[in-house]
Amino acid sequence: MRIGVSLPDNLLSRFDEIIGSWGYSSRSEAIRDAIRNYIQYYDWMNEVEGERIGVISIVYDQDKKGLLDSLMQIQNEYCKLMLSAFHVYLDRESCMEIMTFKGNGKDIKGAAEKMMALKGVKHVKLTTIALDTIT
Repeated sequence: MRIGVSLPDNLLSRFDEIIGSWGYSSRSEAIRDAIRNYIQYYDWMNEVEGERIGVISIVYDQDKKGLLDSLMQIQNEYCKLMLSAFHVYLDRESCMEIMTFKGNGKDIKGAAEKMMALKGVKHVKLTTIALDTIT
């Protein structure tokens, strides 16, 4: 099946650099691989359950209108689970935030998914550890 995708120049250029260095024969093959990895990550995230310690790291465009308010609303919604937050200015427009959580894995995953869906968020990574593996 064929699809059409619109991408910003800088994203496509970076993607082309990577697929060239990894030896892909075409963009299509690299995109198929990227989609497979995305599906695997989605499946892994859906297995997050039980009491967990979690880390959500996000990189976002601090100038995107309304984004900071939306991120603050999500953090307030999950404040009973949040242990800490660390904010770093990466450059003039990009910020990174690293948040730690303790609680039900599905709730922590819910916070990550809400952040992931916001326009202006460039990257979200969720890592969790089951509490029973560290005690």
